[in-house]
Amino acid sequence: MENSFIQLNDLPDEILLTILKKLPNTDVLYSLIGVNKRLDTIVKDSIFTRYLTLMTPCNDLSRITEPILNRFCVEILSEIRHKILWLNLELSSMDRILLSTNYPNLLGLALHKLIPEKASELFTGKIFSLILLNNESYFIRTFKNQLSSIVIDIDINECPKSTSSIKDINIFIFTQIFKMFKNLQYFKFNPFDDSHYDRLTFRESRPNILSSTLLVLRVVVDFYEDCLYLLDGRFNQLNTIYVTICSSKVPTLPVVNNKKKLPNLKCFSLTHRSVLSVYNNILIPQLHRMSNLEELSFSKIISYIDGFPQLNQFHCHIYSYPYSLTHYNYITNNFRGGLFKHVCKISLVDERPFEHEFFLQIAKSFPFVRELRIHNREPQNNDKQQCSIIEYPHLTKLVLTQSHCHENYLEQFLNSSKMYLSNNIYLIVDYDSLQRVTDNFTSDTTRMNCAKIKYLNLDIQPELSLDLIKDYFPCAELC
Repeated sequence: MENSFIQLNDLPDEILLTILKKLPNTDVLYSLIGVNKRLDTIVKDSIFTRYLTLMTPCNDLSRITEPILNRFCVEILSEIRHKILWLNLELSSMDRILLSTNYPNLLGLALHKLIPEKASELFTGKIFSLILLNNESYFIRTFKNQLSSIVIDIDINECPKSTSSIKDINIFIFTQIFKMFKNLQYFKFNPFDDSHYDRLTFRESRPNILSSTLLVLRVVVDFYEDCLYLLDGRFNQLNTIYVTICSSKVPTLPVVNNKKKLPNLKCFSLTHRSVLSVYNNILIPQLHRMSNLEELSFSKIISYIDGFPQLNQFHCHIYSYPYSLTHYNYITNNFRGGLFKHVCKISLVDERPFEHEFFLQIAKSFPFVRELRIHNREPQNNDKQQCSIIEYPHLTKLVLTQSHCHENYLEQFLNSSKMYLSNNIYLIVDYDSLQRVTDNFTSDTTRMNCAKIKYLNLDIQPELSLDLIKDYFPCAELC
Protein backbone atom coordinates (compact mmCIF):
# COMPACT_ATOMS: atom_id res chain seq x y z
CA MET A 1 0.00 0.00 0.00
CA GLU A 2 2.87 2.36 0.88
CA ASN A 3 4.59 1.63 -2.45
CA SER A 4 1.31 2.26 -4.26
CA PHE A 5 1.00 5.64 -2.55
CA ILE A 6 4.58 6.59 -3.45
CA GLN A 7 3.92 5.74 -7.09
CA LEU A 8 0.68 7.72 -7.08
CA ASN A 9 2.27 10.71 -5.38
CA ASP A 10 5.14 10.71 -7.88
CA LEU A 11 2.87 11.05 -10.91
CA PRO A 12 2.67 14.43 -12.67
CA ASP A 13 -0.48 16.45 -11.94
CA GLU A 14 -1.85 15.97 -15.46
CA ILE A 15 -1.62 12.18 -15.33
CA LEU A 16 -2.95 12.04 -11.78
CA LEU A 17 -5.95 14.17 -12.79
CA THR A 18 -6.63 11.89 -15.75
CA ILE A 19 -6.71 8.86 -13.45
CA LEU A 20 -8.79 10.48 -10.71
CA LYS A 21 -11.40 11.84 -13.12
CA LYS A 22 -12.36 8.24 -13.92
CA LEU A 23 -13.38 7.65 -10.29
CA PRO A 24 -16.50 8.84 -8.43
CA ASN A 25 -15.91 12.24 -6.83
CA THR A 26 -16.86 10.95 -3.39
CA ASP A 27 -14.25 8.19 -3.62
CA VAL A 28 -11.56 10.68 -4.61
CA LEU A 29 -12.37 13.07 -1.77
CA TYR A 30 -12.75 10.40 0.90
CA SER A 31 -9.54 8.60 -0.05
CA LEU A 32 -7.17 11.50 -0.67
CA ILE A 33 -8.29 14.62 1.16
CA GLY A 34 -6.01 15.29 4.12
CA VAL A 35 -3.22 12.97 2.89
CA ASN A 36 -0.81 15.78 2.00
CA LYS A 37 -0.90 19.37 0.71
CA ARG A 38 -0.33 18.46 -2.93
CA LEU A 39 -3.14 15.90 -3.05
CA ASP A 40 -5.37 18.26 -1.06
CA THR A 41 -4.92 20.94 -3.70
CA ILE A 42 -5.66 18.50 -6.51
CA VAL A 43 -8.76 16.84 -5.03
CA LYS A 44 -10.24 20.15 -3.86
CA ASP A 45 -10.33 21.29 -7.47
CA SER A 46 -13.83 22.07 -8.74
CA ILE A 47 -13.61 18.97 -10.98
CA PHE A 48 -14.15 16.83 -7.86
CA THR A 49 -16.12 19.17 -5.60
CA ARG A 50 -18.80 20.90 -7.67
CA TYR A 51 -21.02 17.82 -8.17
CA LEU A 52 -21.42 15.31 -5.32
CA THR A 53 -23.60 12.23 -4.87
CA LEU A 54 -24.03 11.26 -1.22
CA MET A 55 -26.34 8.26 -1.07
CA THR A 56 -26.53 5.30 1.31
CA PRO A 57 -26.43 1.64 0.08
CA CYS A 58 -29.06 -0.18 -2.00
CA ASN A 59 -29.78 2.57 -4.47
CA ASP A 60 -28.91 2.86 -8.13
CA LEU A 61 -26.86 6.03 -8.01
CA SER A 62 -24.10 5.34 -5.52
CA ARG A 63 -22.99 3.04 -2.73
CA ILE A 64 -21.62 5.33 -0.03
CA THR A 65 -21.42 3.63 3.38
CA GLU A 66 -22.24 5.04 6.81
CA PRO A 67 -18.58 5.61 7.87
CA ILE A 68 -17.92 7.47 4.62
CA LEU A 69 -21.07 9.56 5.05
CA ASN A 70 -20.09 10.37 8.63
CA ARG A 71 -16.64 11.62 7.61
CA PHE A 72 -18.16 13.79 4.91
CA CYS A 73 -20.54 15.39 7.41
CA VAL A 74 -17.95 15.86 10.15
CA GLU A 75 -14.93 16.89 8.11
CA ILE A 76 -14.94 16.96 4.32
CA LEU A 77 -18.04 19.00 3.44
CA SER A 78 -17.01 21.97 5.57
CA GLU A 79 -13.65 22.10 3.79
CA ILE A 80 -15.15 22.23 0.30
CA ARG A 81 -18.53 23.86 1.02
CA HIS A 82 -17.89 26.99 -1.05
CA LYS A 83 -17.07 24.88 -4.12
CA ILE A 84 -20.17 22.65 -4.06
CA LEU A 85 -22.67 23.56 -6.79
CA TRP A 86 -24.84 20.42 -6.87
CA LEU A 87 -25.82 17.71 -4.38
CA ASN A 88 -27.53 14.36 -5.02
CA LEU A 89 -29.14 13.32 -1.73
CA GLU A 90 -31.80 11.04 -0.29
CA LEU A 91 -34.32 11.92 2.38
CA SER A 92 -32.87 9.70 5.12
CA SER A 93 -29.59 11.62 5.28
CA MET A 94 -30.59 14.91 3.72
CA ASP A 95 -31.00 16.94 6.92
CA ARG A 96 -27.75 15.58 8.33
CA ILE A 97 -25.81 16.64 5.24
CA LEU A 98 -27.42 20.04 4.77
CA LEU A 99 -27.10 20.92 8.46
CA SER A 100 -23.44 19.86 8.67
CA THR A 101 -22.28 23.14 7.11
CA ASN A 102 -23.54 25.97 4.95
CA TYR A 103 -23.41 25.88 1.16
CA PRO A 104 -23.09 29.46 -0.11
CA ASN A 105 -22.83 28.50 -3.78
CA LEU A 106 -25.20 25.53 -3.97
CA LEU A 107 -27.38 25.92 -7.05
CA GLY A 108 -28.81 22.44 -7.63
CA LEU A 109 -30.34 19.81 -5.36
CA ALA A 110 -31.56 16.34 -6.38
CA LEU A 111 -33.65 14.41 -3.84
CA HIS A 112 -33.84 10.70 -4.64
CA LYS A 113 -35.91 7.83 -3.22
CA LEU A 114 -38.36 10.15 -1.51
CA ILE A 115 -41.17 8.58 0.49
CA PRO A 116 -44.35 10.40 -0.59
CA GLU A 117 -45.66 11.41 2.85
CA LYS A 118 -42.20 12.46 4.03
CA ALA A 119 -41.74 14.48 0.86
CA SER A 120 -44.95 16.32 1.69
CA GLU A 121 -43.62 17.08 5.17
CA LEU A 122 -40.36 18.32 3.72
CA PHE A 123 -42.13 20.92 1.63
CA THR A 124 -44.22 22.10 4.56
CA GLY A 125 -41.14 22.53 6.76
CA LYS A 126 -41.73 19.58 9.14
CA ILE A 127 -38.64 17.49 8.37
CA PHE A 128 -35.70 19.52 9.60
CA SER A 129 -34.90 19.66 13.28
CA LEU A 130 -34.03 23.36 13.16
CA ILE A 131 -37.46 24.80 13.66
CA LEU A 132 -39.28 27.55 11.98
CA LEU A 133 -38.81 31.22 11.80
CA ASN A 134 -41.95 32.98 10.54
CA ASN A 135 -43.39 29.58 9.52
CA GLU A 136 -40.37 28.72 7.39
CA SER A 137 -38.09 25.76 8.05
CA TYR A 138 -34.32 26.04 7.90
CA PHE A 139 -34.40 24.28 4.53
CA ILE A 140 -36.92 26.68 2.99
CA ARG A 141 -35.43 29.78 4.59
CA THR A 142 -31.90 28.95 3.46
CA PHE A 143 -32.48 27.78 -0.07
CA LYS A 144 -35.71 29.38 -1.34
CA ASN A 145 -33.85 32.15 -3.18
CA GLN A 146 -30.61 30.25 -3.76
CA LEU A 147 -31.52 27.05 -5.59
CA SER A 148 -32.13 27.30 -9.32
CA SER A 149 -32.29 23.55 -10.10
CA ILE A 150 -34.44 20.89 -8.37
CA VAL A 151 -34.82 17.15 -9.07
CA ILE A 152 -37.54 15.13 -7.32
CA ASP A 153 -37.44 11.31 -7.51
CA ILE A 154 -40.14 9.46 -5.54
CA ASP A 155 -39.63 5.87 -4.35
CA ILE A 156 -42.33 3.69 -5.94
CA ASN A 157 -41.77 0.98 -3.31
CA GLU A 158 -42.97 3.29 -0.55
CA CYS A 159 -46.12 4.63 -2.21
CA PRO A 160 -49.43 4.59 -0.36
CA LYS A 161 -52.06 2.12 -1.49
CA SER A 162 -54.65 4.80 -2.25
CA THR A 163 -54.24 6.20 -5.75
CA SER A 164 -56.21 9.30 -4.76
CA SER A 165 -53.65 10.10 -2.06
CA ILE A 166 -50.84 9.60 -4.58
CA LYS A 167 -52.49 12.10 -6.92
CA ASP A 168 -52.88 14.61 -4.09
CA ILE A 169 -49.26 14.20 -2.98
CA ASN A 170 -47.96 14.62 -6.53
CA ILE A 171 -49.90 17.81 -7.11
CA PHE A 172 -48.97 19.17 -3.68
CA ILE A 173 -45.23 18.60 -4.15
CA PHE A 174 -45.26 19.94 -7.70
CA THR A 175 -47.13 23.06 -6.59
CA GLN A 176 -45.01 23.65 -3.47
CA ILE A 177 -41.79 23.60 -5.47
CA PHE A 178 -42.90 26.62 -7.46
CA LYS A 179 -44.19 28.40 -4.36
CA MET A 180 -40.99 27.83 -2.40
CA PHE A 181 -38.20 28.36 -4.89
CA LYS A 182 -38.51 31.81 -6.41
CA ASN A 183 -35.59 31.55 -8.82
CA LEU A 184 -36.22 28.06 -10.16
CA GLN A 185 -34.82 27.57 -13.67
CA TYR A 186 -34.56 23.76 -13.97
CA PHE A 187 -37.10 21.32 -12.54
CA LYS A 188 -37.27 17.55 -13.01
CA PHE A 189 -40.27 15.83 -11.44
CA ASN A 190 -40.20 12.08 -11.92
CA PRO A 191 -42.87 10.25 -9.90
CA PHE A 192 -42.65 6.51 -10.55
CA ASP A 193 -42.75 6.50 -14.36
CA ASP A 194 -42.02 2.76 -14.37
CA SER A 195 -44.82 1.77 -11.99
CA HIS A 196 -48.53 1.10 -12.28
CA TYR A 197 -49.39 3.89 -9.85
CA ASP A 198 -51.06 7.11 -10.91
CA ARG A 199 -48.59 9.69 -12.09
CA LEU A 200 -48.84 13.46 -11.90
CA THR A 201 -52.19 14.56 -13.30
CA PHE A 202 -54.19 17.78 -13.29
CA ARG A 203 -57.44 16.24 -14.54
CA GLU A 204 -59.33 16.68 -11.27
CA SER A 205 -57.44 19.64 -9.86
CA ARG A 206 -55.71 22.44 -11.74
CA PRO A 207 -53.62 24.48 -9.32
CA ASN A 208 -52.68 28.01 -10.25
CA ILE A 209 -48.98 27.39 -10.90
CA LEU A 210 -47.01 30.21 -12.51
CA SER A 211 -43.31 30.85 -13.06
CA SER A 212 -41.48 33.58 -14.92
CA THR A 213 -38.05 32.04 -14.25
CA LEU A 214 -38.42 28.37 -15.27
CA LEU A 215 -36.36 27.52 -18.35
CA VAL A 216 -36.23 23.70 -18.38
CA LEU A 217 -38.93 21.24 -17.28
CA ARG A 218 -38.67 17.43 -17.26
CA VAL A 219 -41.84 15.73 -16.08
CA VAL A 220 -43.77 12.46 -16.16
CA VAL A 221 -47.55 12.92 -16.42
CA ASP A 222 -50.52 10.63 -16.85
CA PHE A 223 -52.60 12.11 -19.68
CA TYR A 224 -52.32 14.30 -22.76
CA GLU A 225 -54.43 16.92 -20.99
CA ASP A 226 -51.69 17.23 -18.36
CA CYS A 227 -49.13 18.02 -21.04
CA LEU A 228 -51.45 20.64 -22.55
CA TYR A 229 -51.97 22.17 -19.11
CA LEU A 230 -48.21 22.65 -18.75
CA LEU A 231 -48.05 24.23 -22.22
CA ASP A 232 -50.82 26.79 -21.72
CA GLY A 233 -48.37 29.67 -21.21
CA ARG A 234 -48.06 29.54 -17.41
CA PHE A 235 -44.26 29.15 -17.78
CA ASN A 236 -43.67 32.10 -20.08
CA GLN A 237 -39.87 31.82 -20.21
CA LEU A 238 -39.77 28.06 -20.76
CA ASN A 239 -37.34 27.11 -23.53
CA THR A 240 -37.01 23.33 -23.02
CA ILE A 241 -39.58 20.72 -22.01
CA TYR A 242 -39.26 16.93 -21.81
CA VAL A 243 -42.62 15.22 -21.22
CA THR A 244 -43.42 11.55 -20.74
CA ILE A 245 -47.12 10.71 -21.07
CA CYS A 246 -47.90 7.33 -19.54
CA SER A 247 -51.55 6.74 -20.34
CA SER A 248 -52.60 5.36 -23.72
CA LYS A 249 -56.06 6.90 -23.41
CA VAL A 250 -57.02 9.27 -26.22
CA PRO A 251 -58.12 12.68 -24.89
CA THR A 252 -61.81 13.46 -25.13
CA LEU A 253 -62.21 16.63 -27.15
CA PRO A 254 -62.47 19.45 -26.41
CA VAL A 255 -59.32 19.41 -24.30
CA VAL A 256 -57.39 22.34 -22.83
CA ASN A 257 -57.75 25.14 -25.37
CA ASN A 258 -54.17 26.26 -25.98
CA LYS A 259 -53.80 28.97 -28.62
CA LYS A 260 -51.22 31.30 -27.12
CA LYS A 261 -47.89 31.25 -28.95
CA LEU A 262 -44.81 29.86 -27.20
CA PRO A 263 -42.03 31.94 -28.81
CA ASN A 264 -39.39 31.07 -26.19
CA LEU A 265 -39.75 27.31 -26.56
CA LYS A 266 -36.71 25.96 -28.42
CA CYS A 267 -36.76 22.25 -27.47
CA PHE A 268 -39.78 19.93 -27.20
CA SER A 269 -39.33 16.23 -26.40
CA LEU A 270 -42.34 13.93 -26.10
CA THR A 271 -42.52 10.28 -25.06
CA HIS A 272 -45.93 8.63 -25.07
CA ARG A 273 -48.14 5.64 -25.76
CA SER A 274 -51.08 6.44 -27.98
CA VAL A 275 -52.84 6.06 -31.30
CA LEU A 276 -52.04 8.06 -34.39
CA SER A 277 -55.21 10.19 -34.35
CA VAL A 278 -53.71 12.23 -31.52
CA TYR A 279 -51.12 13.66 -33.90
CA ASN A 280 -53.59 15.45 -36.16
CA ASN A 281 -56.08 16.50 -33.50
CA ILE A 282 -53.76 17.60 -30.70
CA LEU A 283 -50.05 17.39 -31.37
CA ILE A 284 -49.83 19.26 -34.68
CA PRO A 285 -51.79 22.30 -33.37
CA GLN A 286 -49.40 22.45 -30.40
CA LEU A 287 -46.36 22.41 -32.68
CA HIS A 288 -47.81 25.35 -34.62
CA ARG A 289 -47.63 27.39 -31.40
CA MET A 290 -43.87 26.76 -31.14
CA SER A 291 -42.74 29.15 -33.85
CA ASN A 292 -39.06 29.21 -32.82
CA LEU A 293 -38.62 25.50 -32.16
CA GLU A 294 -35.07 24.31 -32.88
CA GLU A 295 -35.12 20.76 -31.49
CA LEU A 296 -37.98 18.27 -31.71
CA SER A 297 -37.86 14.71 -30.35
CA PHE A 298 -40.48 11.95 -30.29
CA SER A 299 -40.54 8.53 -28.73
CA LYS A 300 -43.81 6.81 -29.45
CA ILE A 301 -45.12 3.36 -28.56
CA ILE A 302 -48.21 2.05 -30.34
CA SER A 303 -49.75 -1.19 -29.12
CA TYR A 304 -52.49 -2.61 -31.29
CA ILE A 305 -53.41 -5.18 -34.01
CA ASP A 306 -51.09 -8.21 -34.12
CA GLY A 307 -47.46 -9.14 -33.93
CA PHE A 308 -47.71 -11.07 -30.68
CA PRO A 309 -50.17 -13.67 -32.02
CA GLN A 310 -51.11 -14.97 -28.59
CA LEU A 311 -51.78 -11.46 -27.34
CA ASN A 312 -53.36 -10.13 -30.55
CA GLN A 313 -51.18 -7.01 -30.47
CA PHE A 314 -47.86 -5.65 -31.56
CA HIS A 315 -45.39 -3.09 -30.24
CA CYS A 316 -43.91 -0.48 -32.52
CA HIS A 317 -41.28 1.90 -31.19
CA ILE A 318 -41.00 5.13 -33.17
CA TYR A 319 -38.41 7.63 -32.00
CA SER A 320 -36.21 10.50 -33.10
CA TYR A 321 -32.56 9.72 -33.77
CA PRO A 322 -30.12 10.21 -32.17
CA TYR A 323 -32.06 8.72 -29.27
CA SER A 324 -31.71 11.00 -26.23
CA LEU A 325 -33.85 9.22 -23.62
CA THR A 326 -32.29 7.27 -20.76
CA HIS A 327 -34.70 4.32 -21.00
CA TYR A 328 -35.77 2.01 -23.83
CA ASN A 329 -38.62 -0.39 -23.03
CA TYR A 330 -40.32 -3.29 -24.83
CA ILE A 331 -37.31 -4.41 -26.87
CA THR A 332 -38.18 -7.57 -28.83
CA ASN A 333 -36.38 -10.02 -31.10
CA ASN A 334 -37.21 -7.66 -33.97
CA PHE A 335 -34.82 -5.05 -32.59
CA ARG A 336 -32.71 -3.79 -35.51
CA GLY A 337 -29.69 -2.62 -33.60
CA GLY A 338 -28.09 0.81 -33.51
CA LEU A 339 -26.08 2.62 -30.86
CA PHE A 340 -27.88 4.13 -27.85
CA LYS A 341 -25.25 5.78 -25.66
CA HIS A 342 -27.67 7.62 -23.36
CA VAL A 343 -29.81 4.63 -22.40
CA CYS A 344 -29.21 3.23 -18.91
CA LYS A 345 -32.48 1.28 -18.37
CA ILE A 346 -33.94 -1.33 -20.73
CA SER A 347 -36.65 -3.98 -20.68
CA LEU A 348 -36.69 -6.99 -23.01
CA VAL A 349 -40.14 -8.36 -23.88
CA ASP A 350 -41.22 -11.11 -26.25
CA GLU A 351 -43.19 -14.34 -26.54
CA ARG A 352 -40.42 -15.87 -28.64
CA PRO A 353 -37.22 -16.96 -26.90
CA PHE A 354 -34.21 -14.68 -26.60
CA GLU A 355 -31.13 -16.53 -27.82
CA HIS A 356 -27.50 -15.79 -27.00
CA GLU A 357 -26.97 -13.71 -30.16
CA PHE A 358 -29.79 -11.40 -29.10
CA PHE A 359 -28.09 -10.59 -25.78
CA LEU A 360 -24.85 -9.99 -27.66
CA GLN A 361 -26.62 -7.46 -29.89
CA ILE A 362 -28.17 -5.76 -26.86
CA ALA A 363 -24.74 -5.42 -25.23
CA LYS A 364 -23.37 -3.76 -28.38
CA SER A 365 -26.33 -1.41 -28.83
CA PHE A 366 -26.59 -0.33 -25.18
CA PRO A 367 -22.97 -0.10 -23.95
CA PHE A 368 -23.88 1.94 -20.84
CA VAL A 369 -26.96 0.06 -19.66
CA ARG A 370 -27.19 -0.13 -15.87
CA GLU A 371 -30.59 -1.74 -15.32
CA LEU A 372 -32.00 -4.67 -17.31
CA ARG A 373 -35.38 -6.42 -16.95
CA ILE A 374 -36.56 -9.47 -18.88
CA HIS A 375 -40.18 -10.43 -19.61
CA ASN A 376 -40.10 -13.70 -21.54
CA ARG A 377 -41.47 -17.04 -20.37
CA GLU A 378 -40.27 -19.02 -23.38
CA PRO A 379 -37.16 -21.23 -22.88
CA GLN A 380 -34.14 -20.82 -25.12
CA ASN A 381 -33.75 -23.23 -28.02
CA ASN A 382 -29.94 -23.20 -28.16
CA ASP A 383 -28.95 -22.89 -24.51
CA LYS A 384 -26.31 -25.65 -24.79
CA GLN A 385 -24.38 -24.18 -27.72
CA GLN A 386 -20.79 -22.95 -27.59
CA CYS A 387 -20.80 -19.17 -27.69
CA SER A 388 -18.73 -16.08 -27.06
CA ILE A 389 -18.77 -14.48 -23.61
CA ILE A 390 -20.93 -11.34 -23.37
CA GLU A 391 -20.14 -8.41 -21.08
CA TYR A 392 -22.36 -5.60 -19.80
CA PRO A 393 -19.63 -3.50 -18.16
CA HIS A 394 -21.91 -0.93 -16.49
CA LEU A 395 -24.74 -3.22 -15.41
CA THR A 396 -25.68 -2.79 -11.74
CA LYS A 397 -29.29 -4.01 -11.55
CA LEU A 398 -30.75 -7.21 -13.03
CA VAL A 399 -34.42 -8.19 -12.63
CA LEU A 400 -35.18 -11.82 -13.53
CA THR A 401 -38.23 -12.92 -11.57
CA GLN A 402 -39.95 -16.22 -12.33
CA SER A 403 -43.34 -14.58 -12.87
CA HIS A 404 -41.92 -12.67 -15.82
CA CYS A 405 -39.16 -14.76 -17.34
CA HIS A 406 -38.00 -18.33 -17.85
CA GLU A 407 -35.09 -19.44 -15.68
CA ASN A 408 -33.03 -20.01 -18.85
CA TYR A 409 -32.33 -16.29 -18.77
CA LEU A 410 -31.10 -16.44 -15.21
CA GLU A 411 -28.70 -19.16 -16.30
CA GLN A 412 -27.72 -17.01 -19.31
CA PHE A 413 -26.53 -14.23 -17.01
CA LEU A 414 -25.03 -16.31 -14.20
CA ASN A 415 -23.15 -18.82 -16.36
CA SER A 416 -19.58 -17.51 -16.59
CA SER A 417 -19.02 -19.27 -19.91
CA LYS A 418 -21.78 -17.11 -21.42
CA MET A 419 -21.70 -13.88 -19.47
CA TYR A 420 -19.07 -11.82 -17.66
CA LEU A 421 -20.75 -9.82 -14.91
CA SER A 422 -19.17 -6.78 -13.33
CA ASN A 423 -18.95 -6.40 -9.57
CA ASN A 424 -21.65 -4.80 -7.41
CA ILE A 425 -24.67 -6.30 -9.18
CA TYR A 426 -28.09 -5.91 -7.55
CA LEU A 427 -29.98 -9.10 -8.51
CA ILE A 428 -33.74 -9.50 -8.10
CA VAL A 429 -34.73 -13.13 -8.56
CA ASP A 430 -36.91 -15.95 -7.19
CA TYR A 431 -35.35 -18.30 -4.68
CA ASP A 432 -36.64 -21.45 -6.41
CA SER A 433 -35.24 -20.45 -9.80
CA LEU A 434 -31.93 -19.49 -8.28
CA GLN A 435 -31.71 -22.80 -6.45
CA ARG A 436 -32.35 -24.79 -9.64
CA VAL A 437 -30.01 -22.79 -11.87
CA THR A 438 -27.15 -23.05 -9.37
CA ASP A 439 -27.87 -26.75 -8.69
CA ASN A 440 -28.70 -26.00 -5.07
CA PHE A 441 -25.83 -23.51 -4.81
CA THR A 442 -23.13 -25.98 -5.85
CA SER A 443 -22.60 -25.39 -9.60
CA ASP A 444 -19.13 -24.22 -10.61
CA THR A 445 -20.38 -22.69 -13.88
CA THR A 446 -22.40 -20.04 -12.06
CA ARG A 447 -20.21 -19.63 -8.96
CA MET A 448 -17.90 -16.96 -10.41
CA ASN A 449 -20.67 -14.54 -11.38
CA CYS A 450 -22.62 -15.21 -8.19
CA ALA A 451 -19.56 -14.16 -6.21
CA LYS A 452 -19.89 -10.72 -7.83
CA ILE A 453 -23.44 -10.11 -6.63
CA LYS A 454 -23.47 -7.25 -4.10
CA TYR A 455 -27.20 -7.12 -3.30
CA LEU A 456 -29.54 -10.11 -3.55
CA ASN A 457 -33.30 -9.64 -3.48
CA LEU A 458 -35.09 -13.00 -3.37
CA ASP A 459 -38.54 -12.19 -4.66
CA ILE A 460 -40.13 -15.27 -3.06
CA GLN A 461 -38.56 -16.37 0.22
CA PRO A 462 -39.50 -19.74 1.77
CA GLU A 463 -37.28 -21.12 4.49
CA LEU A 464 -33.99 -20.06 2.99
CA SER A 465 -30.80 -22.09 3.12
CA LEU A 466 -28.94 -19.09 4.48
CA ASP A 467 -25.64 -20.86 5.02
CA LEU A 468 -25.59 -22.13 1.44
CA ILE A 469 -26.54 -18.71 0.10
CA LYS A 470 -23.88 -16.90 2.11
CA ASP A 471 -21.24 -19.36 0.97
CA TYR A 472 -22.27 -19.14 -2.67
CA PHE A 473 -22.79 -15.36 -2.61
CA PRO A 474 -19.88 -14.30 -0.35
CA CYS A 475 -20.21 -10.58 -1.15
CA ALA A 476 -24.01 -10.37 -1.25
CA GLU A 477 -26.24 -8.52 1.16
CA LEU A 478 -29.80 -9.87 1.33
CA CYS A 479 -32.28 -7.08 0.66
